[in-house]
Amino acid sequence: MPIPDPATARPVIELQNVQRAYHMGSQVVHALAGVSHVFREGSFWAIMGPSGSGKSTMLNMLGCLDRPTAGRYILDGHDVSSMSDDDLSEVRLQRIGFIFQSFNLIAQLTVRENIELPMYYLGVDVHEAAARAEKSARLVGLEHRLDHRPSELSGGQQQRVAIARSLVNDPTILLADEPTGNLDSATGEQIMALLTELNQQGRTVIMVTHEPDIAAHAHHQLHMRDGRIERIEGKRDEGT
Repeated sequence: MPIPDPATARPVIELQNVQRAYHMGSQVVHALAGVSHVFREGSFWAIMGPSGSGKSTMLNMLGCLDRPTAGRYILDGHDVSSMSDDDLSEVRLQRIGFIFQSFNLIAQLTVRENIELPMYYLGVDVHEAAARAEKSARLVGLEHRLDHRPSELSGGQQQRVAIARSLVNDPTILLADEPTGNLDSATGEQIMALLTELNQQGRTVIMVTHEPDIAAHAHHQLHMRDGRIERIEGKRDEGT
């Protein structure tokens, strides 16, 4: 994957006055209240904010797991705001890799089978799937644990499996939700070093975190409050 030049990198995500409202009984909660922002190719962002600020809703929106109530979400030049569920599923599988705080591994499956899972939904040939799973495991240093189950791995190793799974379809965008939240500080630093390396290879990384020392690994920090962008810190040449 070619490494983009931050000064000329193209927008991969454009949010145009995106709003997301939830109806809770007679009340309307505005989780996102008109967010406009650009994430450029190869950038590394940390989304921060207090509980209820809208950061998780933002990540779900970016991952096509939720739809805006109003506004537009442009992904790689395509308006995904009104895509069908099937089309959104295809977008998620082909363009976006997800990394979760709780790892979301299937306990009954081996490391190899967990990594192969996204390819199953795309109908990838079993031999190609095996080869791609091994390559992805090598990227995170777990090629020797392919036949183990999650319960036989440490927390850091389980998160590496989750990262390998997120990479197996070669996405251009990685979304991470508190990727170090269940890890001790030393292991968390190892995971952040891995995410930094993946970003340096050209992938766009966007993560939600409440930890300033973890956010410091990103190029930029986007701070949210009450469903809006409160401020942006870091370099300003890779996003607006």
